[in-house]
Amino acid sequence: MFGQHGLTNPVSHESLMMGIPPVKGFPLMMADEGARVRIVALHGGKGLTTRLTELGLNVGSELAVVQRQGGGLLIARGEARIALGGGMAAKIQVVPLA
Repeated sequence: MFGQHGLTNPVSHESLMMGIPPVKGFPLMMADEGARVRIVALHGGKGLTTRLTELGLNVGSELAVVQRQGGGLLIARGEARIALGGGMAAKIQVVPLA
């Protein structure tokens, strides 16, 4: 089911091996403008994961959605502003900050 359309299993292999229960979240592209969120998983391939990490978007990072434009997002991580397309934002799993 997951492999047919390029979707991946939302449970990371690392969390299963370490005995950490999976955290339920939602794709960053679903976050509302003004929302503050924390990244809990990256579901891209090695290239995308490396690129996101180079941008400072790693598991545990706190973000704010500054602007939504079509399918893309402008997010803030600290003082940095990063524009993401909808495809990238769909592969970043987040949870809302309280």
